[in-house]
Amino acid sequence: MIADLILYNGNIHTVDRENPTATAVAIKDGKFVAVGADSTVMKLAGDETKIIDLKRQRAIPGINDSHTHLIRGGLNYNLELRWDGVPSLADAMRMLKEQAARTPTPQWVRIIGGWSEFQFAEKRMPTLEEINDAAPDTPVFIMHLYNSALLNRAALKAVGYTKDTPDPPGGKIQRTISGEPTGLLLASPSAAILYATLAKGPKLSYEYQLNSSRHYMREMNRLGITSVIDAGGGFQNFPDDYKVIDELHKNGELTVRIAYNLFTQRPKHEEEDFDSWVKSVKLYQGDDMYRHNGAGEMLVFSAADFESFMNPRPDLPAVMEQELERVVRLLVSNRWPFRLHATYNESITRFLNVFEKVNRDIPFDGLPWIFDHAETIDEKNIERVKKLGGGIAVQSRMAFQGEYFTDRYGKAAASQTPPVKRMLEMEVPVGAGTDATRVSSYNPWIGLYWLSAGRTVGGLELYNDQQRLSRETALELYTRGSAWFSNEQQKKGAVKTGMLADLTVLDKDYFTVEEEDIKSIEAALTIVDGRIVYAKDDFQQWAPPAIPVLPDWSPTAIYNGYYNANKLSAKTPVAKTGAAPAADISAFVHQCIGSCGVHGHDHDKARMSEVPVNNYTAFWGALGCSCFAF
Repeated sequence: MIADLILYNGNIHTVDRENPTATAVAIKDGKFVAVGADSTVMKLAGDETKIIDLKRQRAIPGINDSHTHLIRGGLNYNLELRWDGVPSLADAMRMLKEQAARTPTPQWVRIIGGWSEFQFAEKRMPTLEEINDAAPDTPVFIMHLYNSALLNRAALKAVGYTKDTPDPPGGKIQRTISGEPTGLLLASPSAAILYATLAKGPKLSYEYQLNSSRHYMREMNRLGITSVIDAGGGFQNFPDDYKVIDELHKNGELTVRIAYNLFTQRPKHEEEDFDSWVKSVKLYQGDDMYRHNGAGEMLVFSAADFESFMNPRPDLPAVMEQELERVVRLLVSNRWPFRLHATYNESITRFLNVFEKVNRDIPFDGLPWIFDHAETIDEKNIERVKKLGGGIAVQSRMAFQGEYFTDRYGKAAASQTPPVKRMLEMEVPVGAGTDATRVSSYNPWIGLYWLSAGRTVGGLELYNDQQRLSRETALELYTRGSAWFSNEQQKKGAVKTGMLADLTVLDKDYFTVEEEDIKSIEAALTIVDGRIVYAKDDFQQWAPPAIPVLPDWSPTAIYNGYYNANKLSAKTPVAKTGAAPAADISAFVHQCIGSCGVHGHDHDKARMSEVPVNNYTAFWGALGCSCFAF
């Protein structure tokens, strides 16, 4: 047998307990055909074999996000200005101002999740006044977790919110004394107002959605992601909103494996939706790149225990049990796996009562089912999950909301939220993910940092040494652990002979870097199905062709998603946008590069130091360094 691709001279962490380390792998027809020493693997080289020297860099199995929203995120990625990882509010506001200037009418500037004010050096939110000053004419919508949204005056006009607009169910429009909307929308007790308002904005054309989805997957590849499980989501309708991914799959343009769950969108008609789907959609239909995965995470709207840790825990309605039971009976009868959004232990207790009742009549008998999130689940309910054969998918939401949870429930409660280590000790299947993009970032390295360092993106310590996971265990949850949640544990999750050839080579060694550096890890080389889908640095010659950004005013053309502190992205803007040439992008967007002509200090060094941010007359002004002007 002659291999298609051989990687050698590497430092490979295989996540295969029988063969934990290797220096080389051989790949043929999208699978690993040899994993071991260079001398053994190189025997499979032939004249047509592509051979890559890894130069002793760390390699791991491709990362698998067991709960995210790639399909919805891809449709909108090129519309969104990402604040993920941006280190200061001054940087964030400058990005906003620049993007507002290049965004044509009637488009909006949208900043949708993946950030927290605690990541900023200033440790605060932008004010509505600042947002209106930065973007006086272009509509701006900024979503903050599942708690609120900030709209400038132009956005209020665009969505038609006036003094006479009533508060929608589940939300509140903040108003002045005279009754005029201020621009602050509050999600109380649900995020419906945030979703509904965001849905009023212009959408990308179908052609641009194809391009946007490709860029979102390329961005995931940049971070080492090779597989995801798409948990559906609000305003993600099947099959209409899946057509883009369907076409990319047919064209061979998927660079991330996708298993998708079906998410009902119609309150009080959930059973009707699932009854239709179990009759028309074959379970697990598709292939190893794109396949169906069951029902959820929304099964019935009455069971949605929406989480905003800035607000009290919501009580689910009395009708929940009856409605959930009907849907679960339907799914179990048809042997459809399912997953359910479940934040609070009080909700989980009631959900399990329903599941156990159904199980007595229609045994689950090994049917995979999942609780998503489970931040406050207790040991008794973990045991009940185990007895019913379920798994728990955890996400890095506490990395972005840990400060709010601690403030409401206390440090002791936060130290057990979620109790991942206890889940593992009790041998319940656990997979890790992000739940991107409405709260958490899609960057899995934030999740790996949160699990292993035990801190939020703002640096708050949530977990002590007894509660934190080892780096090895955290990585297992993002690889082998996540594979269980799409019933693919025999196919993926390890670098092992016979498994799908998904692998990423890292630009830093995850196992040896300082804790804070985990957050900035990226892929140097990402391989999906034996195909190179991303490459940089020493592997740049293997990089696939660049994809143009559509539309040309897209934030993706300038900022390229997750913030890179060392090299702000890099795609050349089109001349008519008025943006700077690609070589000048870093200075154009982030003026901390170089020294300050006003104060004479080194911006970047000072910005990254532990300078107090509550002294607004010192180096950090109210909006950052006082030489930053809007």
